[in-house]
Amino acid sequence: MTTKNSLSKFLAQSGVCSRRAATDLIKSGVVKVNGKVVLEPFHPLADDDSIKVNNKRILPEQKLYFLFNKPKDVLCTLSDTKDRNTITAFFRNIPERLYPIGRLDRNTTGLIVMTNDGDLTQKLAHPKFNIAKTYQVTTHKPVTDEHLEKLLKGIKLEDGYMKVDSIRHTSLHSKHIVTLTIHSGKKHIIKRLFKELRYFVEKLDRISFAGLTKKGLEVGFFRALTDKEVEKLKKDFSEEKKPAAKPALKKIVA
Repeated sequence: MTTKNSLSKFLAQSGVCSRRAATDLIKSGVVKVNGKVVLEPFHPLADDDSIKVNNKRILPEQKLYFLFNKPKDVLCTLSDTKDRNTITAFFRNIPERLYPIGRLDRNTTGLIVMTNDGDLTQKLAHPKFNIAKTYQVTTHKPVTDEHLEKLLKGIKLEDGYMKVDSIRHTSLHSKHIVTLTIHSGKKHIIKRLFKELRYFVEKLDRISFAGLTKKGLEVGFFRALTDKEVEKLKKDFSEEKKPAAKPALKKIVA
């Protein structure tokens, strides 16, 4: 039975090298499929094919899925030229190369999915799936009920009309902190929305991502996703499932 994988994709997903490097590797003539040299990167593979690189058998890499509660001052990159703290430092004991899904700013804390599953990474990162993300936002002054309503109705920014899906004061005792849910993945979208209303965001913490929550997960720690959680992610964001419709944009009258 033929799989959807091409030879270059298989090598990349098996941790041999990147997808681009795999193309060069294949064209160099050191990759064999069932004992024969293959020079075509898009050569289709079957489930029982034997792949070797420099006569070393390459096995499919085990797919790993983790939920990480990112601390402040940690970059969501695999490396940094300025030698700043990156997310990979927390996974140094995991031999597989993991990639972050749902990147956060350096000073934003909260949930990120880490995986070596390239297909799931692309799907969760694609804007068309409108993944729900819930944040706890701490501002420099109390957020008024009027501004909560404005965030729900929508605010015009330089790159379009944006609104949150839901928002409320987190505590009855302090209106400095609100909990909101949003689908947009635009850069700095929450900070920009509050800035438009003359608020400075002092703290931003993502407490839910794609239905996953921080329950029992302390800052700076990660846990493996359960089989049920992985299955749900793949089902919710499969190509066969129709993506969630984007909220209709309201006309702005100048």
